[in-house]
Amino acid sequence: MMDMYFLLPTISTSFIVISAVLVGIGWILIIRGKREAHQSMMVAGAVAALIFFVIYMSRTIFVGNTAWGGDPDMEIFYRIFLIFHIILATVAAVFGISTLVLGFKKKFKTHRRWGRFTSMIWFSSAMTGVIVYVLLYILYPGGHTRPVWEVILGV
Repeated sequence: MMDMYFLLPTISTSFIVISAVLVGIGWILIIRGKREAHQSMMVAGAVAALIFFVIYMSRTIFVGNTAWGGDPDMEIFYRIFLIFHIILATVAAVFGISTLVLGFKKKFKTHRRWGRFTSMIWFSSAMTGVIVYVLLYILYPGGHTRPVWEVILGV
């Protein structure tokens, strides 16, 4: 049976994969000169990423996260990888928002230059996010941490 400890991460990870696919399609569309379709696809990709973020943060705040369930000797490598992923995802989000703003402001020369870089970071972030998901929920399922609100309130 699938509980919320598995269901929510599965749904949120699905949205980040959808986001990456939409960005990839958007990239193909702009190469083919289809600006309006490109814009729609990139906005859809951003919306999918936002849905991921809302689900992820809601889960962290109200449910908690999943602890490492694998070999304790491997945990340090997992944590280093996780930190790399978090930094990459944060950079991708900042660059993604900035690149969208440049596009909406019709600063296409800068948007084009940033977009190439941003999409590569976004794809990398999505791939590392899927790897984190596979490690925590498929290969090495672990226990659960407390919700952030309980930690803050000392409940």
